[in-house]
Amino acid sequence: MKNQNVTLKNATILVTGAAGFIGSNLVLELLRTTEPVHIIGIDNMNDYYDVSIKEYRLRKIEEEVQKHTASSWNFIKGSIADKTLIDQIFTNYKPTVVVNLAAQAGVRYSITNPDVYIESNLIGFYNILEACRHSYDAAACDDSYHGVEHLVYASSSSVYGSNKKIPYSTDDKVDNPVSLYAATKKSNELMAHAYSKLYNIPSTGLRFFTVYGPAGRPDMAYFGFTNKLRAGETIQIFNYGNCKRDFTFVDDIVEGVKRVMQAAPEKKNGEDGLPIPPYAVYNIGNNQPENLLDFVDILQQELTRAEVLPADYDFEAHKKLVPMQPGDVPITYADTTALEEDFGFKPSTSLRDGLRKFAEWYKEFYKN
Repeated sequence: MKNQNVTLKNATILVTGAAGFIGSNLVLELLRTTEPVHIIGIDNMNDYYDVSIKEYRLRKIEEEVQKHTASSWNFIKGSIADKTLIDQIFTNYKPTVVVNLAAQAGVRYSITNPDVYIESNLIGFYNILEACRHSYDAAACDDSYHGVEHLVYASSSSVYGSNKKIPYSTDDKVDNPVSLYAATKKSNELMAHAYSKLYNIPSTGLRFFTVYGPAGRPDMAYFGFTNKLRAGETIQIFNYGNCKRDFTFVDDIVEGVKRVMQAAPEKKNGEDGLPIPPYAVYNIGNNQPENLLDFVDILQQELTRAEVLPADYDFEAHKKLVPMQPGDVPITYADTTALEEDFGFKPSTSLRDGLRKFAEWYKEFYKN
């Protein structure tokens, strides 16, 4: 088990992508469990998907803040690609923990809209790294501030590309991305490593595996399938159903992120007297890939149970098996051994339990 060397209580924590799926759930969890805590959130609130879902997430955070008067929440609408804004946030708030979850997501969207991936995932992340680097300059002038103690950032299972060896291990080579999105995430890991080496910034990358749950991203399969089935449209199941995904419930992801935040890689020097990069990368996945056809079967059962769809819905008439899409891979499967050994944690929510919570949320959110 790794030592907990970062205290979250009373900490000032910057969460980028705070109106996003994982970001908003992380903010909620921190408010509920680490009072007092001071959280700054930034999100550009773009319209890549339905903005009303992002607004819903922010309302949930505002409601939670009212219950925790010792904590604080400051939300800034803006882009991490805006270097001036990021520098202002670091100057004004002096965060000690940074969780970078802001990114342009989606494999297929990166094929048709590559510019936004370069802007957010590369330039934006560079701005975060530079701000973390210069936080130590600020610390030199302020005895009460020690700079960024830990940078945690989102990577993705997409970095494994078309690797044949499964389960995917962080020890595997990941030099063959099959989408621009995957390439930007691998680039984030390389950039973080360089900054850890050059400036001794403790950083941890987290490779997330197919995250799902209530108030999730509408571009994800489970959400898109639900929208189409509800509208009486046909859903397309890629690779003729011969895909497997390591579906990971959002609460498990958040628990993993929170544990990782508290255990930064230790700063130490090598035999040459130079810093050994305080750098780590972990998988966070369910370690139990599910066949896409089984996934759809459970989803339709839970949508029926939640009365999102009628009991007599003809599912077979609304399914179509189609070939693999460019940028997709046939299987994702996380080796979570390192996460278990270092943090005593492994995601465990079953697909049925997770999809049941999603279906119940969907019924409530869209009831009108």
